Amino acid sequence: MRPPEVLILIAVSTALAGSIRIKTLVFPTETCRSFVEMVPQKPLKLTAFTLCMRVATELSGRRGIILFAYWTKDYDELNVWLELDGRLSFYLAGAGVLFKVPELGALQTHLCVTWDSSSGLAALFMDGKRSLSKIYRKGHTVSPGGRVILGQDPDFYLGDFNDQQSFVGEISDVNMWDFVQSDSTIQGMFAGKRVSGGNVFDWETTELRIYGNVEVAIRELDTLDCFPEEDDI
Repeated sequence: MRPPEVLILIAVSTALAGSIRIKTLVFPTETCRSFVEMVPQKPLKLTAFTLCMRVATELSGRRGIILFAYWTKDYDELNVWLELDGRLSFYLAGAGVLFKVPELGALQTHLCVTWDSSSGLAALFMDGKRSLSKIYRKGHTVSPGGRVILGQDPDFYLGDFNDQQSFVGEISDVNMWDFVQSDSTIQGMFAGKRVSGGNVFDWETTELRIYGNVEVAIRELDTLDCFPEEDDI
């Protein structure tokens, strides 16, 4: 693996009354040198997951764009993509599942993907709106022991990057759970409800290792303290 041009460890997003100061990763240019590694809080041995992030990009319609990549030494275990035709997709060690959705663009979008091995049910959420369900990779398990990166699509464990597959834009609020969150919880996240961070990746505490030309911006995300709890809906 190429040594990092810059190595930064990011700590905590600070909660304030009525708002959260949240770190945002800005990927300014197409490059094969810049990426961010996320260090998981537990091994990614997954039979279910919810993966959420806030993302904005102006590359829609120009080429495919990698949003999230997890590689082990043996397999391309989990990738999330914005396809050239505008569909959003994710891949689990093989052929993917794709969703036709509104265009992802310069306006920030809250995006979540969910999957459960026991049923094979896969779904996607954009700004709190749920897609139809699809059956995908029933009985599969995501293997642990790999590395997660944002900004690049590795063609092996952590290398052979292509600038024409790199991410350009902003990514923030990346959280991952090893179970499927309820629809109402995901809708609450989009609306600004304070929700406990992911138990695989928690954006407020997960260590980020930054390589190359990636800027870190701090902005305020409004929260809704009075958003109804799931039991009250």
